[in-house]
Amino acid sequence: MSGAGRGGTPGAEPEAGSGESATPPVHDQGQPVTPDNEPAAQADASPDDGTDPRPSEAKSAGSESAGSESAGSESAGWRTRRRRSFWREFPILVVIALLLAVVIKTYAIQAFFIPSGSMENTLEINDRVLVNKLVYDVRSIHRGDIVVFNGDGSWDPGTVPASTNFAVKFADGFASMFGFGHPGDILIKRVIGLPGDHVACCDAEGQVTVNGVPLTEGSYLYPGDYPSEIRFNIVVPSGRLWVMGDHRLISDDSRDHLGDPGGGTVPESAVVGRAFVIIWPPSRWRFLPIPATFEQPKLNAAAAASGADRADAADRAGSADLLSARLEPAGPALPLSLGFAVAIPVTWLQRRVRLRIARHRAQADR
Repeated sequence: MSGAGRGGTPGAEPEAGSGESATPPVHDQGQPVTPDNEPAAQADASPDDGTDPRPSEAKSAGSESAGSESAGSESAGWRTRRRRSFWREFPILVVIALLLAVVIKTYAIQAFFIPSGSMENTLEINDRVLVNKLVYDVRSIHRGDIVVFNGDGSWDPGTVPASTNFAVKFADGFASMFGFGHPGDILIKRVIGLPGDHVACCDAEGQVTVNGVPLTEGSYLYPGDYPSEIRFNIVVPSGRLWVMGDHRLISDDSRDHLGDPGGGTVPESAVVGRAFVIIWPPSRWRFLPIPATFEQPKLNAAAAASGADRADAADRAGSADLLSARLEPAGPALPLSLGFAVAIPVTWLQRRVRLRIARHRAQADR
């Protein structure tokens, strides 16, 4: 009765508290834990040991946020340092490219502009040719090569160019690339006779002969030209070359300098290099091979004895003005382009290596 007067029945309190378990709930460690489902004793507890009372999810989120902000800041700083590094290194790139350009032009390859028609139709006016300056360091000059040479001291007044050391050549190449200095009287012709060769014109068929072997020159002579209208008969002195243009009617070549020192020949030491390809205009692009007539085995027979009679040059009646095919350097564009083409990958590679080493060091310091 008294129990009924209190409005309750035995066991009612445990039923009223059935919404909460008497024992603390066991949480899955793989699920987030929130204050709403923590036991009251744990929720009210505030640790005094200095640890973070925040749940593990909040701590994880905070650490991730801080880490991402730190990583973003480091990444932005790294990009800024890389940009600064590039602009500091850009002048170095330009200097390296310039030095490489001078080296390439002076010792390896140079472009020349053809201003006259004395080598037509092989080389036409306004053609640009590349001249290989290294080829005669690895092989001798061949008959049929188209050579670029300095006419000073042989065909023109002045002294025969002498070989200079590396530093002098480099200084001369640097000056000439930008229009300074004196590059000399540069010409271009085809080699017909080598040292010791007996070169003559003409045989019964009107052909030029080398060591008694007639040359079949139709593949490169200007259409309608005779092999020569001037008669000559010479043994090429040691260390010199007999050269002629392909447009024989108007070419100022060895035939027209028989009275000059060397009897019209040019010294091998004056040769700058071999023209081996036409690079401009695009429609004229092609290599410049040695014509087949110069590959005849008989040409390599022993040269005639020195002291052969030399015929006087005959007057050329009604001929046009002679052209010597003096060359002009094609400007610094090509060597500079080649210099940059080499300098850019070299500079990029060393920069990548240096930045990677610096980054590894920075990570190791942390």
